[in-house]
Amino acid sequence: MSLPATLDRLHAQARQNRWLRYFAVFNRLALAAGFIPSGFVKIMGERFTSLSNNHPMGHYLEALHHTGYYYPFIGVLQLTAALLLLIPGTAALGAVLYFPIILNICILSLAVRFDGSLLTSPLMVLANLYLLCWYYDRLKFLLPFQPPPAPAALPAPPPSSKFPTGFFAGVAAAVALVVVGITSFDVKPYNTLADCRRQFEGSTRTTAGYRFCACIHQQGLPLDQALAEYRQRPDDSAATPLPTASTSAGR
Repeated sequence: MSLPATLDRLHAQARQNRWLRYFAVFNRLALAAGFIPSGFVKIMGERFTSLSNNHPMGHYLEALHHTGYYYPFIGVLQLTAALLLLIPGTAALGAVLYFPIILNICILSLAVRFDGSLLTSPLMVLANLYLLCWYYDRLKFLLPFQPPPAPAALPAPPPSSKFPTGFFAGVAAAVALVVVGITSFDVKPYNTLADCRRQFEGSTRTTAGYRFCACIHQQGLPLDQALAEYRQRPDDSAATPLPTASTSAGR
């Protein structure tokens, strides 16, 4: 069986499962809820967050806020994608429009280690990918391996109410991988100076960590430069060695 025929068969089976259909509706609503507030704020010409301009994400958002009509244009796209997702007949178009926007947000969040969307944006990308697969029957003609003529109609499989345990186990595993991935960052700038310093409390990198936080939140240095300086600094024990007994006796 060819790849297009196999995908058609698997997609037809998935569409008949009640739980997978509920999951598609949930993802549509969740993704729409994620873009409506941020899109509306951009259309109103306001900054979406109150981050300091010294923060790596704050640098970006402040510059983006001063790009004229480009800033509300992004908001219009976000709001349009969200509204299209809420309408069943246009949800496939909404998923297509949504994907490049959320993928850009995800990569940006990972690049600057922005705590505000470090977890949510990868999960939203996965939810968007699920919707693109869910509407495969409407989007498959865009794929290069699909032949131009319309495929022959397949007999619809019977409706199923069986809970797809394997699928949702895979969803849980994907969420766990995302959580493990974002917690693998040894250092994060966090959103405030106090939160940034708190991650180093009780460690042997307090001095270097406080310096890293100052570089980010007070001096506004780029994240890569602040991380490079942090890694070059010694641990607290190496930075402030205790006097030896012979040295103390000599004094």
